[in-house]
Amino acid sequence: MRYVTELPFETTVEDHWIPLADGTRLAARVWRPVDPTPVPAILEYLPYRLSDWTAPRDAQRHPYYAGHGYASVRVDIRGSGNSDGHQDDEYSPTELADGVAVVEWLAAQEWCSGKVGMFGISWGGFNALQVAALAPEALAAIVTVCSTDDRYDNDVHYTGGSVLAVDMHAWAATMLAFCSRPPDPAVVGDRWKEQWLDRLERTEPFVHTWLDHQTRDDYWRHGSVIEDYSAIKAAVLAVGGWNDPYRDTVLRLVAAGDATADGDRALGGPVRGIVGPWSHQYPDRGLPPGPSIGFLQETLRWWDQFLKDEDTGALDEPALRAWVTESVPPATVYDELPGRWVGEERWPSPHVRPTVLPFAGAPGGTDDVDDAAVATVLRTTAPLVTHLPARPGPASGGPAAPAVVPPSCLVASPQHTGIDAGRFFPFGNDADLPPDQREEDGRSVCFDSPPLTQRLEILGRARVRLRLSCAGDKGQVVARLCDVGPDGSSTLVTRGVLNLSAREGRDRVVPWEPGATHDVTFELSGVGYALAPGHRLRLALSSAYWPWVWPQPGGAALAVAPAGSSLELPLHDGAAPGGHPVVTFEEPEQAPPLGVVYPEDADQRPERRVVRDVAADEWLLEVDPRYGGTRIYPDGLEFTEDALERYWIGRDPLSARTRSDWSVRLRRPGATPSDLAWDASVVTRSEISCDAEFFHTDDEVVARDGEDVVFERRWRRSIRRTAG
Repeated sequence: MRYVTELPFETTVEDHWIPLADGTRLAARVWRPVDPTPVPAILEYLPYRLSDWTAPRDAQRHPYYAGHGYASVRVDIRGSGNSDGHQDDEYSPTELADGVAVVEWLAAQEWCSGKVGMFGISWGGFNALQVAALAPEALAAIVTVCSTDDRYDNDVHYTGGSVLAVDMHAWAATMLAFCSRPPDPAVVGDRWKEQWLDRLERTEPFVHTWLDHQTRDDYWRHGSVIEDYSAIKAAVLAVGGWNDPYRDTVLRLVAAGDATADGDRALGGPVRGIVGPWSHQYPDRGLPPGPSIGFLQETLRWWDQFLKDEDTGALDEPALRAWVTESVPPATVYDELPGRWVGEERWPSPHVRPTVLPFAGAPGGTDDVDDAAVATVLRTTAPLVTHLPARPGPASGGPAAPAVVPPSCLVASPQHTGIDAGRFFPFGNDADLPPDQREEDGRSVCFDSPPLTQRLEILGRARVRLRLSCAGDKGQVVARLCDVGPDGSSTLVTRGVLNLSAREGRDRVVPWEPGATHDVTFELSGVGYALAPGHRLRLALSSAYWPWVWPQPGGAALAVAPAGSSLELPLHDGAAPGGHPVVTFEEPEQAPPLGVVYPEDADQRPERRVVRDVAADEWLLEVDPRYGGTRIYPDGLEFTEDALERYWIGRDPLSARTRSDWSVRLRRPGATPSDLAWDASVVTRSEISCDAEFFHTDDEVVARDGEDVVFERRWRRSIRRTAG
């Protein structure tokens, strides 16, 4: 990392209140050149408190952009940080309308040239896409990082039509704690407490709304730009990481920006995509897994091209620049992954061939694979070999499953299958990524190839087609693609989920007729990965995946018929002559750090801990998300937060339950060391449990000013299980 102190423009930083039509004021911070010549503005718009929580990250990039001739602007959405108003959900129509108003306000300032860009990661990236779809005239370009175009099937609430238990719970609990934090009296003055109490009175747990909408209805279509890509007129640079759950959005956006035969594009403006090996982080921060890139320089090329009308060569880059990881042993963290960058001039790429691999037991076998390259790579391994673990049958009892069950394979996974799934949102922490998958594979039905004789490179989204029957009217199937080394270690490559009731579309519930057989097809998340010679490709199927996926009532077993089932791989010809432009990036550079101090925590608990109660036959997963701990800012503000997530499951799928506890404290010293000018704290508790008919939610907030409790409230709701 290179910290840049000498930049082309001398800069200044100012705090502003941005007025909205209804009288609400949004808190904003503007870094811009001292030179009065108008410059383009770049907006980052999100709810994570510019005065403290994102201040260290903001200091890395906003001064950098300002020093290169931009007004770089950070705004807290209404009801968050020091902004007025109330926040009642993610990406509400009001929030997006406010975003348009902010763009228009920026364009009208005397220090702005009239052209505006938007950028952001996660929530900020979502807002960049969604505000762009509203097409404010001044918005010429966006950079969206680790964001989604599909709020239902590629966000933190549902996956494959199933409730995404791990983040439906964790993120709702996080937002309850975040929405309950007070504004800062150093910014808003004496009205801070009145504003805080009003904010608390208006707070409602987001989980109520999310569980009220268990299929892809109009609630989820709102803000999902996949519904109408053509609404986006701004130039789009989409960036993601293979270890981030939103990476498929980059692939879809690049495909939507590719010209069709008649010259039309789904996206209204130019689009380019970059997918690296990264977690849910900006790719210049140097957090695992790397390698990191000169992301700020790359985005400057984008801004200069579309906000300053300079030809920077940004549009000469391949449509998609993607990292391909080489075979690695399983680990929960990698400082850097081995691999290489590839460039694809179009996406879908002519260098990627969807190739069907039938399961053993399908008619014909290798002779049915007409792709010579695949036959050469896999030789006689195209039909996958079936393996079943020797283990007890379903929870209701029954004989042990034999090692191989032709002509169908029983999939009746223990409910704690998924305990080694890793974190849904890896942030670069030591325990984020999935460990060795051998134990998970032992709880699943596995289809293996013989050892590969040549390197096998995958780029894009694999697809699974299964001919299966289900013993009940509800069920789900999870597919994991793994790289099995010569020593038997199993590295997770990618995975996918299907709620069987969503097999005909995420917008409807179609019960399964018990015992009936259907063909179902679903995609796995995108990946760039190359398996080494001597390794085996493994497809593992399970009927449970806790705590990622909330279990269905009954825990019905599945029977998969190899005949009629297959795996379709997006095989990439990495050696295509002249087909792959050279892809290089500069080394990362940033503005100097803010100077925040992070005291060491001598009693820090494990990031991820699995506990098995043998007598009760219950499993507990404890997760410390490690969002930040304690930090002390240059002005003396001490911000401390602590969170612990817990997930329990037994033999019965109805035993699933979750709990998240948060505490947040903000303290600022007064005139003497023993005096506190400000001391506010929030403690929250969030729980979800279930029975066959309902989800039960239980949430609580306690807020204190010093030692005095100033607010306390509890919410309990039972929400009918319609699809989840």
